[in-house]
Amino acid sequence: MSASPQAPVAADPDVRRYLVHLQVERRLAGRTLALYGEALQRLQGFAAVSSTALREVQTAQVRRWAAQLHAQGLAPRSIALALSAWRGLFRWLGRDGRVALNPVEGVRAPRAAKPLPKALSVDQAVALAEHHEQGGESPHADALAARDHCIVELLYGCGLRVGELVGLDLHASTGARGWIDGADATAHVLGKGSKRRSVPIGAAALAALREWLARRVQIAGHGEPALFVSRRGQRLTAGQLRLRLKRSALQAGLPTHVHPHMLRHSFASHLLQSSGDLRAVQELLGHANIGTTQVYTRLDFGHLSKVYDAAHPRARRK
Repeated sequence: MSASPQAPVAADPDVRRYLVHLQVERRLAGRTLALYGEALQRLQGFAAVSSTALREVQTAQVRRWAAQLHAQGLAPRSIALALSAWRGLFRWLGRDGRVALNPVEGVRAPRAAKPLPKALSVDQAVALAEHHEQGGESPHADALAARDHCIVELLYGCGLRVGELVGLDLHASTGARGWIDGADATAHVLGKGSKRRSVPIGAAALAALREWLARRVQIAGHGEPALFVSRRGQRLTAGQLRLRLKRSALQAGLPTHVHPHMLRHSFASHLLQSSGDLRAVQELLGHANIGTTQVYTRLDFGHLSKVYDAAHPRARRK
């Protein structure tokens, strides 16, 4: 059966009253109201093609119509919105006893594909890690530049979450969420689910850490335990870190918006591309379930596919 007709269908009285209800009583935003109107127009189109009154629509028909929307190429989220609008209409009609049951209950939209985590290329990640901001005229500019460089090295070099990084203390102590053992070249962090893990630190990150520690005293408040502090001398917040990272990426010439978790994704993706050791990457990331780590195998395959398409003579299609 074909999809809903192109010509608009005259608004059903029930639909008109329901839209008034959404506008006046529910006070939906204009954009949302317009989307619901479009969805209900689709419903009326399907019902008209099948010669079915709205109050007589059955669940089997709703499932078939949702499948037709999917076949037309409508995105899963758009189908979910349409079903939500339809479900709301029949729920509203049922409240006044005008339908015996809601034919949309239990009908679900197809699952939306989970987007792959965004990772930088190796060249982009290295360019960002090697970028050194030039000291400006503001007080402690050199210290802040050293701090930002150390942050990038730890995010990319250790795969830390932003919360784990800003939670690091200068020294190990009772109650400390995390700290760095420079002598052992290890970061000890408190991750999700209050699970502790230890991550090795590379030579580049250790060098950046030493440079930051030499300058930290210039801005850190007296007795401040945090490893990373703001220009006011207090523990750096996740929001402040995101803004500084965005600025560093722009200065380094990266063509995309960079956020802290992107460096964690880059750490995992690049490590997996080089080693192929999924279990080791799982441990380093602190994932409780290896299924969470397996998403990076999809990133790796995507990289290999691009290499194949670009390089193999039999991959090129006219």
